[in-house]
Amino acid sequence: MNLEHRYAVTVEWTGNRGSGTSHYRAYGRDHVVGAAGKHDIEGSSDRTFHGDADRWNPEEMLLAALSQCHMLSYLHVASAAGVIVTAYTDAAVGMMRQTDDGGGSFISATLRPVVTVASADMVAAANAAHAEAARKCFIASSVNFPVGHEPSTVVVGS
Repeated sequence: MNLEHRYAVTVEWTGNRGSGTSHYRAYGRDHVVGAAGKHDIEGSSDRTFHGDADRWNPEEMLLAALSQCHMLSYLHVASAAGVIVTAYTDAAVGMMRQTDDGGGSFISATLRPVVTVASADMVAAANAAHAEAARKCFIASSVNFPVGHEPSTVVVGS
């Protein structure tokens, strides 16, 4: 089965401070990411690159997409395996390496999900579900850097 799904977003730069990109510090990095029928996301570049630290930057959004995708894949796999997940959190981290020419790329990401399950007899299946979820995550399958997993599982009331 080869189904194709189309996605569309808009990005609008809102950082013109009056003189456009007349020089490197003359313009803001602020922008708005949108999609039909959804709330806008206020974006900027990382503070390191003269962005607004109060707005989402593309690097954070990539890491969030990896974390969200694993979580959603995991919940599906867990449900199909009869694992009752009652809570899920992740504290994901990523590493990007900048190059001398101003470019760069992510070199790794590590997801650290903490999954709470309904009973102790579900822990082994809950732990095993991460491997299948990792294989099924569309975003992780689309990046060219390793995405590691350091999951932990707790039982309700533990």
